[in-house]
Amino acid sequence: MADGVSQPVQRTVLIEARGLQRTDERTGNELLRRTDFQLRSGDRVSLIGSSGSGKSVFLRTLAKLDASSAGEIRWRDRGVAAEDVPLYRHQVCYLPQRPSLIEGSVEDNLRFPYSLKTLRHLAFDRSRVIGLLELTGKEQGFLEKRGTELSGGEAQVAALIRALQFDPVVLLLDEPTAALDPASAEAVERLILGWCEMKAATEHAFIWVSHDHGQARRVSNLMLQMQAGSLQGALNP
Repeated sequence: MADGVSQPVQRTVLIEARGLQRTDERTGNELLRRTDFQLRSGDRVSLIGSSGSGKSVFLRTLAKLDASSAGEIRWRDRGVAAEDVPLYRHQVCYLPQRPSLIEGSVEDNLRFPYSLKTLRHLAFDRSRVIGLLELTGKEQGFLEKRGTELSGGEAQVAALIRALQFDPVVLLLDEPTAALDPASAEAVERLILGWCEMKAATEHAFIWVSHDHGQARRVSNLMLQMQAGSLQGALNP
C-alpha cells in the first residue's frame, strides 16, 4: 500500500434477505412482496412509507418474530435454523413503538432479562447502564423510578437501554419516537446515535422506521421507502 493512500473499509453483510415474502394466511393478501435486501456493518438505514405499506411487517419478518411465507434470511452469510433463533434475536434486536415494562423500578426492568435462561450466564453491569443513561442527559435517579409511572418517552429510553446493555449488533427500530414529544424524541435519537459512536460504528447497523422525513435524514446514511409491500431503492438522505 502506498503511503498516504487509505484502503476502503471492508463492510460485512450482516443480514441478507433472499426472495423474502409474507402473505396473510387468512386473507391471502401479500403483505411483503418478494424482497432482496442486504444490511451491512455501518449502515444506518431509515425506512419511510405510508401507514400500512409494510414497514413493520418487513422489520418483524427480519427479526424472525413473524414467519415468512417464502424466501430466506441469512445472518453473516449463514442460514438461521430454528435452534439458532434465540441467539439471532440476541444479536438482532427489534424494538416496538410501545415498549412493555414490568412492575418495579427501571433498574428492575433492566435486570429482568438476566433471569431468563438464555442470559443467565451474563451479569448486570450498572456502570454500563449509567454510561448509556448519560447519553440521554438523565441522572442515575432515573433507575429508581417506577416503570409503570414513566412517561412514553421515559419508557422508550428504559426499553432501549434494556436492549443496548446487551450490545446487539443490529437494531430494528419500529417508529421508536412516533408517539413522543420533541424533547423525548431527541433523547431517543441521542441514545441510539451515541451508542453507535460509543461502539465501532462499522461493526453495528440499524434500520429505523419513521414517518418523520426530517428525522430520517438526521439519523441515516441511507433512506429506503416501502410502498404497498414493496421495498424501493435508495433515496438521498
